[in-house]
Amino acid sequence: MNTYVHSVRLDRNKCTGCTTCLRHCPTEAIRIKDHHAVIDQTRCIDCGECIRVCPHKAKRAVCSKLESMKRFKWKIALPAPTLYGQFDNLDDVDYVLEGLLKIGFDDVYEVSKAAELVSAYTRLYLKTDGIKKPVISSACPVVVRLIALRFPSLNDHILHMLPPMEVAAKFAREKAKREHPELSDEDIGICFISPCPAKVSYVKNGFADYKSQVDEVVSISDIYFMLISEMHQDDQIRPMSQSGMIGIGWASSGGEATAIFNEDYLAADGIENIIHVLDQIENGNIPPLEFIELNACPGGCVGGVMAMQNPFIAKARLQSLRRYLPVSQNFLSPEEEKYIPESYIFNNLPVYNPINRLGNNMAESMRMMADIQKLRSLLPGIDCGSCGAPTCRAFAEDVVKGNADPKDCLIVDLYRKDTKNDG
Repeated sequence: MNTYVHSVRLDRNKCTGCTTCLRHCPTEAIRIKDHHAVIDQTRCIDCGECIRVCPHKAKRAVCSKLESMKRFKWKIALPAPTLYGQFDNLDDVDYVLEGLLKIGFDDVYEVSKAAELVSAYTRLYLKTDGIKKPVISSACPVVVRLIALRFPSLNDHILHMLPPMEVAAKFAREKAKREHPELSDEDIGICFISPCPAKVSYVKNGFADYKSQVDEVVSISDIYFMLISEMHQDDQIRPMSQSGMIGIGWASSGGEATAIFNEDYLAADGIENIIHVLDQIENGNIPPLEFIELNACPGGCVGGVMAMQNPFIAKARLQSLRRYLPVSQNFLSPEEEKYIPESYIFNNLPVYNPINRLGNNMAESMRMMADIQKLRSLLPGIDCGSCGAPTCRAFAEDVVKGNADPKDCLIVDLYRKDTKNDG
């Protein structure tokens, strides 16, 4: 039974049954049935690619609304650094932080600050004996789930560091309880402002044995106009930001990787590109590297489908914003550099059934594979999608698994009819 809660949903009323999402899904999680798309929940990684490409806006990200925070006495905002790239002519992050307080939050804790701490401990992690290299960043939940489903042999390469969102949530809660001892954990609500539906799924499902410290996830697009109406250049703002170039740089592809201060890294973005990279790592077809940063969204987190602005424009704005910032405001002290605190580490990865597993045992899987190859040889091989599957190979697998009828291939049926007529 599948218990994974997803954040990408289909609106059947808007779906026309076109094959656009079918052809772009990286895990072949979508089929067309009865003239509508159907999402296989066991394969979906909540990357949002179907949301990005659907011409009819039939896919959408499901997340919380800001009103859901009203049940808490003390409300804390965790702005993703991507948020800062949404506003034109922004020259000071403090305008955004002040705006968050004006729209109803009691405190703000920057995820970019936590990102600088995670970067500092990642540098220490890479010096640890016995870890498998290249180390693959665990910051993008799409990548972690993709590896578990499609590249399980690479699980040991995943960085066992919590993402900055979680570190920020933990410190924000501790700060609130320290400054307001009358508050209980139930009184404190932590809201992550996200560009990405995968973060919504991450919070809802937890991470293996780790329960997220975030209570609600709100999209950047939902609060963008609320912030715009409260941000004014002539306002008196307090100096609140505690982030530098490194933390804000995490919003764009390469920002996390360059923060390890080591040239032996690779950074890739876009779901198709990261699949190619993972293929090459699995095949051993890459040069010796220390660290690999992978972001499912084009351009990095700035390309998330819950953001407002074009990712390349947002990235350019962030570059301008970072220009006069210090490299980091959160370097570790010599005492802190001795070891990585337990609060930054997760012990176990989520366990999923790999999507390339056919049967319950080796013998059954080999029999099914033989049947798939036999049927595949009879199909036209043009991957047209008219059967409702993304490729002829996927259609053959659906038939062998009992999820499709061989007659669903319209090309083969037409060929048979033409042969009869010719005879």
